[in-house]
Amino acid sequence: MPAAAAAHSDEAGRLHGAVADTNEHITVAASREALAGTFPGYLGIELVELTDDTVRGRMNVDQRHLHPGGYVHGGCWVAFADTVAAWGTMRHLPPQRGFTTAELKTNVLAAGRPGDELEAVGELLHGGSRTQVWEVRVYRAEEDDGRRLMANFLCTQMVL
Repeated sequence: MPAAAAAHSDEAGRLHGAVADTNEHITVAASREALAGTFPGYLGIELVELTDDTVRGRMNVDQRHLHPGGYVHGGCWVAFADTVAAWGTMRHLPPQRGFTTAELKTNVLAAGRPGDELEAVGELLHGGSRTQVWEVRVYRAEEDDGRRLMANFLCTQMVL
C-alpha cells in the first residue's frame, strides 16, 4: 500500500489531506476502454484530461440526454459530474481499494439543450484516507468563445 501524502493547502487555498500516491494506471486512455459499454459510455461521456487535482470531461447533448420537455434530464447532469469525480477518486485510491459515492448534491443553474457541448471540470477539495470530496462544475461552450456555468456538483466519496 503506498504511503499517504501529508495534508497541505495549494496556492488556490484548497485543502488536501492524506491522499494516496497517484495511481498512474488511471488515465484518459484507460477511461476510454473502461467506459465503453457502460452507462456513462452510453451517454457519450468522455474524459479529456486527468491529473492529480483536476479531471475534465465532455458530453455533447443529444436526444438520449433529454427529458420529455426537451431539456437535459437531471439524471444526466448527475451521471456526467459523478463520472468525472469518480475518475479523479480512482486516481488516488490505494491498490486493492474501492470507493462509493456516499453523498452528492447538484445545482442545475441553466437548462441544457440538444447541440450543447458540455464540459465538466472536477477539482479535489479534500483527499483523506477514508474520504475524498470533489467539486465538479459543468459549463456550456458559448458562441463568443466563453463558457457559461450550467451546473455545480459536490460529492463525498467513501474509500472502501
